[in-house]
Amino acid sequence: MAVTPVAAHQTGATARKRECLDESGITALVAAFYSRARADDMIGPVFAAVVPDWDAHLARLVDFWSSVMLTTGRYKGNPFAAHRSLPIRGEMFDRWLALWRTTADELFETGPAQQLTEKAERIAASLSDGLLFPACLNSSRPVQSRREGRPFSSE
Repeated sequence: MAVTPVAAHQTGATARKRECLDESGITALVAAFYSRARADDMIGPVFAAVVPDWDAHLARLVDFWSSVMLTTGRYKGNPFAAHRSLPIRGEMFDRWLALWRTTADELFETGPAQQLTEKAERIAASLSDGLLFPACLNSSRPVQSRREGRPFSSE
């Protein structure tokens, strides 16, 4: 465990930043991040409308991030299918990433926080390209892909 103190999310308590990625770190990250996401004015309502059982949802998300970051293979789902019917706009990806980055930076030392953020950015780029690009085909708005280094929002 690192000796760098950090304010624990929403508790005011002091915690230590984690030096490496492991199951307990991923579990803590998912819990803290989704606590923030649920309270967020922009993306919180999307979650509130579609997640009836938060304990089950958080367990599934821990499986997803464990599979992604630790190659455990526990997640057996389709992220595109899970998000396809949701009312997601490009700027929501920017907000999601900002909250993710803040939470990862609070809980982890620089190395693992950066790994988590880079992976989240790649996942967000893939999801946004897959979910938003078809809608842009029938629009006069220019297509903005995160893969080109631009923000997700159209502003």
